[in-house]
Parts: sequence; structure tokens; C-alpha cells
Amino acid sequence: MTWSIAGSLTVVPALDRPDLLAEPVAKALTGLDATRVGVAEIDPDLADTAEFCAHYGSPLAASANCVVILGKRGDTETMAACLVLATTRADVNGLARRHLGVRKASFAPMDRAVEGSGMAYGGITPIGLPAGWPLLVDAAVATAPELVIGSGVRGSKLLVPGDLLAGLSSAEVVEGLGRPVG
Repeated sequence: MTWSIAGSLTVVPALDRPDLLAEPVAKALTGLDATRVGVAEIDPDLADTAEFCAHYGSPLAASANCVVILGKRGDTETMAACLVLATTRADVNGLARRHLGVRKASFAPMDRAVEGSGMAYGGITPIGLPAGWPLLVDAAVATAPELVIGSGVRGSKLLVPGDLLAGLSSAEVVEGLGRPVG
């Protein structure tokens, strides 16, 4: 597959380089149409979206960020993930909170997000999240022809079409989840 958003990245089929994937990501890809997913090795110090885009020439508007949130209602906790374009912020306290039916929602503490997902902080991705976690996908992500997302580790990025992400078993497309920054 040819990726117009790759910039200077060398992209190969994701399953050709399982060494560039977190274990849960590699496992999940075997159940998907992995021919539609590419992976590119990057400098782990450049994994944060802004630095990555600036260095590799991939457009910020074609990057999506996956954030892990923790919702609470009484003594019940719900771990979930939100996937929004990098040019937006997830509406965690409004839309996500209401959608999950919790009283309080916030970004999950780093240690809980890492332990729960089995992925590296700064590399958490929607592909391979635990089965019980809801995945809220912004409608703009779902309709994007190509996106750059995490790979579960900081040393690589996945390139994937938005419809593949919207089709993940735990995914639910939510209009307006990503709010403009500023």
C-alpha cells in the first residue's frame, strides 16, 4: 500500500516487522486485514506527535492520538480509550463521560494506562486494547483515508485507514468527540 502521509518514513507491512509492535498489537493485527496496516520505525525520542510530525514530515492533520481514560460511578471504575485527531482534544469530561455513563472521567494515571493496555506510554494505540475497554472513535478519525497512530511502543508508528479503526470490535464512532484546540 502506498501512504501519502508517510513523509520520510519507510513503511512496511505491519506483520512483516512484529519487532516494532507491542505484543497485544501484533496479536490483534492477526485478526484484522493487516494488508491495510503499515509500520515504520522511528526514533523513540521523537514519538510525541508534534516532534514526530516535524521531524518526519508527516502532516499533523493525519495523526490521531489514543488517550486512556478512567471513568467512575460510585465504586465502579471503567477504563476506556478515546481516539481523536491530533489537531483536537478528546472531550473527556463532557461527551466521553456521558457516553460511558459515568459521573467522573479523567485521563487515566500513566501507570494504570500502561499496565492495563500492555503498551508503552506515548505509544498506546486502539489496536490491541483489552477486550473489555470501550473505544470511542471521533467521526473525523473514522472517515480519514490515512492516519498515523501509535504502535504500542515508542520506536514505531502504524499507518492505517480510519475505517479499519472504526471497525474494531470495541469501537463506537462518536460525532464531536474531538474538540478543536484553543
